Amino acid sequence: MEQDGEEIPEPTRAINLRLDTNESAVLIDVWMPPFRDYMAEKAVKKTLTIPKWLNDAAEEANVNFSRILQDGLKSYLGVTDRKSYEKGPVE
Repeated sequence: MEQDGEEIPEPTRAINLRLDTNESAVLIDVWMPPFRDYMAEKAVKKTLTIPKWLNDAAEEANVNFSRILQDGLKSYLGVTDRKSYEKGPVE
């Protein structure tokens, strides 16, 4: 919900819950900042297409495709890390 920009509803007060006799309410307290940090740093798999000759040359040179793509994207976007991305592109 949060990531999709949806409004997070207010929690229901425990006194207002209607439970059957075999049910019980459990409070789950979640502090979101550590989870947001974890999700922001999570690796995302991307598929790309490049010419075979370029792939062959890169493999011969033991290129780390992931590192090259990350470095290239950071350079293209004008950011150095997540913090600079969240603040906006570096001028």
